[in-house]
Amino acid sequence: MEIFQDHILLSRIHFAFTAIFHIIWPVLTIGLSIFLVVTEALWLITRKEIYYHHARFWMRLFLLNFAVGVVSGIPMEFQFGTNWSAFSRTGGDIFGHLLGFEASMAFMLEAAFLGIMAFGWKRVSAGMHLFATCMVAFGGSLSAFWIMAANSWMQTPVGGDFIEGRFYLTDIFAAIWNPDAFWGITHMWFACLEISIFVIGGISAWYLLRGRHPDFFLLSFKMMIIAGLFITTLQVVNGDGAGKSVFQNQPVKLAALEAHWETNPQGEGAGWKILAWPDENLQDNTWDIEVPYALSLITTYSPTGQVMGLREVPAEDQPPVALTFYSFRIMMFLGFFFVFLILWSLWAWWKGKLTAERAGRQKWLLYSWMWAIPMSYIAMEAGWVVREVGRQPWVIQGVLRTEDGVSRLPAETVAGSLIGFVAIYFLLLIIFLVLAKRLLNKGPDFQPPFR
Repeated sequence: MEIFQDHILLSRIHFAFTAIFHIIWPVLTIGLSIFLVVTEALWLITRKEIYYHHARFWMRLFLLNFAVGVVSGIPMEFQFGTNWSAFSRTGGDIFGHLLGFEASMAFMLEAAFLGIMAFGWKRVSAGMHLFATCMVAFGGSLSAFWIMAANSWMQTPVGGDFIEGRFYLTDIFAAIWNPDAFWGITHMWFACLEISIFVIGGISAWYLLRGRHPDFFLLSFKMMIIAGLFITTLQVVNGDGAGKSVFQNQPVKLAALEAHWETNPQGEGAGWKILAWPDENLQDNTWDIEVPYALSLITTYSPTGQVMGLREVPAEDQPPVALTFYSFRIMMFLGFFFVFLILWSLWAWWKGKLTAERAGRQKWLLYSWMWAIPMSYIAMEAGWVVREVGRQPWVIQGVLRTEDGVSRLPAETVAGSLIGFVAIYFLLLIIFLVLAKRLLNKGPDFQPPFR
């Protein structure tokens, strides 16, 4: 097959597969660790054992998730040296620093306190255990910060000079806090919290539907409704800010995710496409359904504000339009669905339907929460596709094309490595699902807490 003879395409598929698989795990680790901090702190403050039992139950899922995240993540970093050596030579002066910060600060912090968190329940004081949980949670968020700072630099590379194909760092703070950094980091961090909310809430809904420990899981379900009210709203507001940042700093990406081909003339507004079928050969949409003036209004606050079209750049410098366009809409639609689900849940709560006796009868609501688990991951993956595919054909925006960042490896070597990764990662997934099913079937234990 032709695909197995193209080492560039194989390397891209290799990294995309690794990233799409790996990202599933740390996003839950980050949000779940914060939930553990909250439940442990509430136990120490109120001395109500239900919070202690929640901390013990959800920690098992956290540890299982953390283990798969570490195993799947370490090979990904090695790929920068093996499959993307040209990229590493060009951007290594800053990219290597940021990944090094992540490993030496964040990952080491998590690793140092994870043992106390997992095995220290009866070996250290309750206060010390809470401190260890806080450090693991802080390490998870710090890890996300450094990784997203590195990725943001690839979107908007500043803080140094590119000389003869290599980046020389002159201002590390400018490189870290590049124009994309704030919106990129916060949008991803809110996504981590959002996924964790729907995982915890969805699993709680599963128990409520089966009438198992309704008082216990009603507490975590209601906690997720309250958290979801703030986080889903903040994510929508943050998403709007992130979109405006893309409009200012990556106009070609914005044009692709909106399938906007022609810059609107002065005095005329650009419409927002609800649906479209982009044709890159035609350099236009074969059909579209749009809301007049809406794109200009969203991006510039003016109904006739100018928005750059894709035709302003050569076709070879345009990202894949259809994939970017529909990935963005999947992410956005699911984001608004999550807001609706939270409002629906609040309404049911206000109507007195979320009691231990009645909650299990709210089947449509509980099923929706369970479906929100995979949908929250799909939204996150779709957002990541928008971020990465929308930057193409560049691996470092405007500086290094993706095809020039690849190592010169035999195609069969990359294909063999890819097949091995696929096999191992699917094995990891099966092991996780088997262990997670066993954990959930067993449910929480209610042994008294240590004092």
